[in-house]
This record gives sequence, C-alpha cells and structure tokens, in this order.
Amino acid sequence: MPADKVILVEGLTKRFGDFTAVDHISFEVSRGEIFGFLGANGAGKTTAMRMLCGLSMPSSGKARVAGFDIYKENEKIKKNIGYMSQKFSLYDDLTVKENMRFYGGIYGKSDVFIKDKTKTILEQLHLTAEGDKLVGSLPLGWKQKLAFSVAIFHEPEIVFLDEPTGGVDPVTRREFWNLIYEASASGITVFVTTHYMDEAEYCKRVSIMVDGRIDALDTPANLKLILGAESMDEVFLKLARKATRVES
Repeated sequence: MPADKVILVEGLTKRFGDFTAVDHISFEVSRGEIFGFLGANGAGKTTAMRMLCGLSMPSSGKARVAGFDIYKENEKIKKNIGYMSQKFSLYDDLTVKENMRFYGGIYGKSDVFIKDKTKTILEQLHLTAEGDKLVGSLPLGWKQKLAFSVAIFHEPEIVFLDEPTGGVDPVTRREFWNLIYEASASGITVFVTTHYMDEAEYCKRVSIMVDGRIDALDTPANLKLILGAESMDEVFLKLARKATRVES
C-alpha cells in the first residue's frame, strides 16, 4: 500500500442474498484528503462505510484502511480510525470532560494525554466553562463540534463522518467544517457523507454512488465541467435520476 494512500479499495462488494448493496467499487484516498462519499438513500454508501470501518465483512473484493486488511485486521482498523454518526455517539448523562476521559480510555491513552488533550479541545471549542456540564444540556451545534473533537481525540489516521451536520443552521455547519479543515491540515484523512451539496464543494474529491456503484469520482470543479452543471446540486440530480432502487 503506497505510503500516501490511507484507503485503498478494489472491487469491493457486499451482497445480502440476491441483493447487491455494494457492487464492485474501487477508489483510493490520500493522507489528509477530505473525501466526499455521496449518494441518495439506498445507494449503498452506508454499507460501504461499515465495511471500511471493520464493522461488516465484504462478500468479495479487497480493501486496506490505515494500512490494515479489512478481512484479517478489522480490529486494528477500529483502533486507528475515528467515527462520528448523525447521532453523535456522545453520552448525554456524562459531562463534557467525562466523555473525553471515557473515549480516551477506550483507546488506551494515558491519563496525562487525556488531561492535556481535554484542555486543548475545550480551549479550541471555547467550552472551558462548560467542561463540567452534562453533554445533554448543550445546544445541538456545540454537541456536534464536541462529537467531532471526541471522534479524533485519539489522533486517528482517518475519521469517518456519517451525515455529521444534519439538523443545524448554516453558520454552525460552516464552523463545523472549519474543524474538518484543521483536522485535514494536521494530516487526518476525512471521509464524509453528506446530503448537503454545498458541503460537497468543500471536499477535495467527491464520489457519487448510484445503485451500489460509484458513478462518478473527481474534484467538484471537474464534475461540474464534465456534466455541464453549475452546482453540485445539479451534478447530484443528473446522476441520481438514473437510480432504480430506493432502499438500502
């Protein structure tokens, strides 16, 4: 696996009986890249992401994530990635600091590391005064930014973000993307799914899945040029119209 490639996928396929959810997809993602993984509901993107995270075994094909084989080393993959879903994965009945201590402990980080990292994140998010408050009491926008910071607390090579900005206002979404840029600049690869096509513009490259296959993969600028579209919304609509299935 080339040193600059942290995700390498070749012919990856997932079948459920006679239904092929992911159909021979191939792509690679570079270190520090912000990679958009798009598709309508039922396109197969969540199933593909679960395989890459070591949570679901493929039916066929090859893939390496953070240098590890998804068949033989899925537990090592889990230790070297971060993950954030739309549901945030935070514990509402724990304080902000307790959530960080919990996740740091899961990944085997030392008490000194956890203490220093917690201080840094609270300062970065301007949440120092809220460190001892229950997460459940925080506004939605703060929860999302905190959840992202917790997902990369252990300094993983890759962070997978599954619809991370659903339900918040445009200003908060932009602030969230500033955190993504900072993570990318530090060398963390960001693999993100989103329904917001304006966010696709923020990605270095974008893939668009249709009926289990990757139908397009390029920079947002090139995709608009190739498809004669003025926006990523138009790109997505032109490709998604070809879809024949509506459920995962």
